[in-house]
Amino acid sequence: MPALTSVGDLAALLASRVPLVVLETRDEGRALALLTAATRQAAGAMPVFRWTITDGLARADVDLGTSQQFNSAPVDVLRTIRATDLAGVYVLVDFHPFLDDPVHVRLLKDIGQAYAHVPRTVVLLSHQVDLPRELEHLSARATIAVPGREERARAVDAAVAERSRTQLPPLVDPRARDLLVENLGGLSLGEVERLARGAVADGALVVSDLPAVMAAKYAVLHRSGVLEYEHDVPEAADLGGMGRLVQWLERRRPAFDGSAPGLEPPRGLLLVGVQGCGKSMAAKVAAGVFGVPLLRLDLAAVHNKYVGESERILRETLATADVLAPCVLWVDEVEKALADDESGAARRVLGTLLTWLAERRSRAFVVATANDVSALPPELVRKGRFDEMFFVDLPDASARAHILRVHAARRGLALSDADLASLVPASEGYSGAEIEHSIVSALYVAHDDGSGQVDAAHVLGELRATRPLSVVMAERIAGLRHWAAGRTVPAAD
Repeated sequence: MPALTSVGDLAALLASRVPLVVLETRDEGRALALLTAATRQAAGAMPVFRWTITDGLARADVDLGTSQQFNSAPVDVLRTIRATDLAGVYVLVDFHPFLDDPVHVRLLKDIGQAYAHVPRTVVLLSHQVDLPRELEHLSARATIAVPGREERARAVDAAVAERSRTQLPPLVDPRARDLLVENLGGLSLGEVERLARGAVADGALVVSDLPAVMAAKYAVLHRSGVLEYEHDVPEAADLGGMGRLVQWLERRRPAFDGSAPGLEPPRGLLLVGVQGCGKSMAAKVAAGVFGVPLLRLDLAAVHNKYVGESERILRETLATADVLAPCVLWVDEVEKALADDESGAARRVLGTLLTWLAERRSRAFVVATANDVSALPPELVRKGRFDEMFFVDLPDASARAHILRVHAARRGLALSDADLASLVPASEGYSGAEIEHSIVSALYVAHDDGSGQVDAAHVLGELRATRPLSVVMAERIAGLRHWAAGRTVPAAD
């Protein structure tokens, strides 16, 4: 569906003499203004009418002060349009609920077929329109493109000027202003204006205001329920044992944020490896390194029992990610959602995802994680889908020491070098998640035995009392390592 970016685009569509135009947009006021300007450009003095079920039919291009209340019923306005000899553009706002009535469909068909005698263009303007098949051959479908950078910049400057007229002029950081204009991309003009006013409401526009703006933008766009906004992301220092991966991300940060315009922005990476070894945290750290919001896509949640619905939900979700860019899109356990099923829905979802991965132009950096490489579709793994594929193995001694320190400190336990000298060897073969769990279990033991204060001895006892996944599933992990050798890049140094 083409996105019309200018009055000229819309004028060309009207000049093509299509009797029925389906115009999908959330920005109703902006669409009506563009339609009025486009009609003047395409057809001179041809009038523009606007209909709503609440106000009936009225002129939209000039203010006559009244509307035809008797034409408020859908069947009445369609009969009026069919009977009139007045050529013009008739904009029916939010007419989509009435398109399942065969009488309405027949009247629209009559109007369209009579276009050669009286050029009446009916525009169905709404956020979404499902047109009956009988009318498709008479119609053209388009959307109104969201405001461009210049229009968003004018809206932000207008919000600053508006506050200056009523209160002290806000303090505006030029870099924050430019970043705000960039981050408001993808929203309707009304939404841009509301969020811009909210950003300057406290009397200042600074870089620290942007996370709140992005959270508000996510709240505006979040509709499907399969995309989650992660508010807090860890720092790179919290990610133990993945120095090579962190270095890879940091080298690509200038290309991603645009500070190195000669470099092509990175597109994404695939993380495979042992369960519990930090793939999810690595995805979160990527957002922290790039300094952008993190969105988590629950790919399994897009599946729907109705044919075609799964792909539609995914397309809308990925379009939302494009609008929220720059961002990191985290697809967790991607292999589970793309496993073959009898209905073939997984294959169609895979096709939709692959198309988006290949064709997207937004700065949405994709981080996909997987535990079972044997279940990954070959089309997803091949070069070109992601910039790189990293293997996340069990942490080595240095990484285990880091993980022990971090998780112990979070729970009020300071580990000395002597403590680590006994804990690090005892935790060999443990994943990061298993090391964290041993510290949590030690807290329970310390509370139960009456000592009250957990220490390294409690943690050591819990490590020795359990068997890690590397022992319980030794054969599977060995097979995973064998597959990864020569095919992937180690995440660790």
